[in-house]
Amino acid sequence: MKPFIILFTLTVGFFTPLTAAEKPNILLIMVDDMGWSDIGCYGGELDTPHIDSLAKDGLRFTSFYNNAVCGATRASLLSGLYSQQTGHRGDRWNEPKDFSKCVLISEVLQANGYHTAMVGKWQGRDLAVKRGFDRFFGPMCQGKISYWNAVKDNDFYLDDKPWKYTKDFFLTETFNDFSVEFLKDAVKKDKPFFLYAAYVAPHWPLHARDRDIEPYRERYLNKGWDDWTSERHQRQRELGLLPENWTPAAKDKSVPDWSEDKNKKWQAERMAVYAAQITKVDQGVGRLLKVLKDSGADKNTLVLFLSDNGAASNGGINPSKNGFGFPAKKSGSWRKDGGTIKGGSGPDHMPGPAGTFAGYGIAWAGTSNAPFRGYKQSAYEGGIRTPLIARWPDVITEGGKFTRQPGHVMDIMATALDIAGIEYPKEFQGRHPLAMEGKSLLPVFRGEPREGHKRLAWNSNYSRSIRMGDWKLVKAKGKTHNNAKWELYNLKQDGGETKNLAGEDSNRVKKMISAYEAWQKRVGAQ
Repeated sequence: MKPFIILFTLTVGFFTPLTAAEKPNILLIMVDDMGWSDIGCYGGELDTPHIDSLAKDGLRFTSFYNNAVCGATRASLLSGLYSQQTGHRGDRWNEPKDFSKCVLISEVLQANGYHTAMVGKWQGRDLAVKRGFDRFFGPMCQGKISYWNAVKDNDFYLDDKPWKYTKDFFLTETFNDFSVEFLKDAVKKDKPFFLYAAYVAPHWPLHARDRDIEPYRERYLNKGWDDWTSERHQRQRELGLLPENWTPAAKDKSVPDWSEDKNKKWQAERMAVYAAQITKVDQGVGRLLKVLKDSGADKNTLVLFLSDNGAASNGGINPSKNGFGFPAKKSGSWRKDGGTIKGGSGPDHMPGPAGTFAGYGIAWAGTSNAPFRGYKQSAYEGGIRTPLIARWPDVITEGGKFTRQPGHVMDIMATALDIAGIEYPKEFQGRHPLAMEGKSLLPVFRGEPREGHKRLAWNSNYSRSIRMGDWKLVKAKGKTHNNAKWELYNLKQDGGETKNLAGEDSNRVKKMISAYEAWQKRVGAQ
């Protein structure tokens, strides 16, 4: 492939039109419910050599944000808008609901000469091939009831045809296989490509093959959440990811010391299976990177890796209260969108095999999100801050660095169009999309400051928040929020959100509440 060239005029943001050979390829990899510090390049002890290689050759973001929950994040990613602007209200749909107000990244790229493909978590009401993807493999419904072939009520599609489970099916492995197949096909075409690999892992239930779990068992049995959290903090300080002036978030009050837990083998197994799920994704990333390198497409390809929200605390700490609505130590039913399974949980049902149903709980989720406070669905940093790694050898020429410039998942669409020299449409197939909220990350890739967002805001089932500069206002307790009070934090000084300054700066609180309410009204947030 020809080398990628960006031609600039003196007008900021204006590009000379690019030929097909000059337009960059885009490989977007998203995992589900992975914490900020799990992967090695963000301080974790998990075996993620291929993901870590992206950081070695590329750029890590330390202040990149999602929408705290799966569907809302993916709606923003696909549309370049706040999820509420697309009719998304924090429910299960990953795609927007109101297509009259938006256009998808896949649709715009496809209409401008890109070959587009997707593997993984779609959960749309329409087939992905009707929303701008030339190729698709994945589930059309919940898609996370089981990683095994034991559940028959998930509708999988290959392109526009139903697809049946194969013998020895395992979800992440199948996603890896189709991602590689689609990428091998894409690099042969005389077109730039966009491949979106949207994993379900490491979202519960905790399912993995025993051979993938085994390397982690002793690791987590010998050390528990207290020691691993401390070690992650130490590595993050050594890497420069955790500023010296920050106090990491304290452990949740419901979590006992590891030495006092009476079910260590079960607790260790839960984290071991979770780690195995991420390692399986890493293996897929390695295979994709090999295809890029072998084809010569690696230098002209922007690879992005991120998570859709922070680690999920589902699964409980007390074996008698697993957080899924059915008793531990017994088979129980979990129903979502018409699909029912029975699976045991608790110390008598070690996670991993089909027929088990478990999450790894609040204690390990706290380790995963270190050094931040909160979990999935929370507007504290542990719920909304995601690792983001960008590798693009033709543009990011000095690897191993990180940036503290804030960004948001809706910036990915703006970035894709910017680097491809495509103008965001005012009209598309009879639709008139809202003005894009996202802002291009290209200046950050080039090592330059960018004019970022004056404010970023969040509104989901359990959280309300707004960030303006280094200041953040958050209200994160209760579905109605009637009894919750606004809290104020200075993220530059206190990224762990340990010192509430609301009582010391009431004027700033009032100003930020007003800004939040104006945003809420503008985007249609409830």
